[in-house]
Amino acid sequence: MKYRVVIAEDYKMIRQVFTDAVEQSEQYTLADAFSNAEEAVAYIGANGADLVLMDVLIPGGMSGLEAARQIKQTRPQTKIIIVTSMPELSYIDQAKSIGVESFWYKEVQEQPILEIMDRTMNGESVYPGSAPLVMLGNAPSTDFTDREIDILRELVGGASNKEIAAKLNIAEKTVKMHVTNMLQKTGYHSRLELAVRARHLGVAIRE
Repeated sequence: MKYRVVIAEDYKMIRQVFTDAVEQSEQYTLADAFSNAEEAVAYIGANGADLVLMDVLIPGGMSGLEAARQIKQTRPQTKIIIVTSMPELSYIDQAKSIGVESFWYKEVQEQPILEIMDRTMNGESVYPGSAPLVMLGNAPSTDFTDREIDILRELVGGASNKEIAAKLNIAEKTVKMHVTNMLQKTGYHSRLELAVRARHLGVAIRE
């Protein structure tokens, strides 16, 4: 019996790549493909599935990670592979905490998606060792501390230094120091430019 696969991916071209991979394999059959997470969750709740390929940032009111959480609550036996092109560092930890079996970067992962699917269905949990390295201005993403990433994520959400300090339970002057350090590292001229570029490159994302 073939494994039934559900795909949730908003980009039509990538959705087609996943569809082709499923249809070319003798082990899988496409149950359905959706451009948003809500429809995928509803379908799986009603019909079940053996495997889900789920994008993280997907249009609609539900992220791929939230969708994965709901699927695991109602259909814990369904295996999930999170797929993304964003190097946001928290995604891997969130996926693991939800119980997602595997994680795959669209553009940079060496193994083809079909190999990840096979390994996942054979009982492996396949995760990359780290997020892809990207350049944020003059600085590689690996040059930022965990605290700087926390602050950067709040900047991306439009928070002020005072709001960030309250959220992270640190002094406002500490927030200002970290923002200044990040501007010096990247060569950007303003916190707005830093936030916009960080969001565009996927280094820090507020869902």
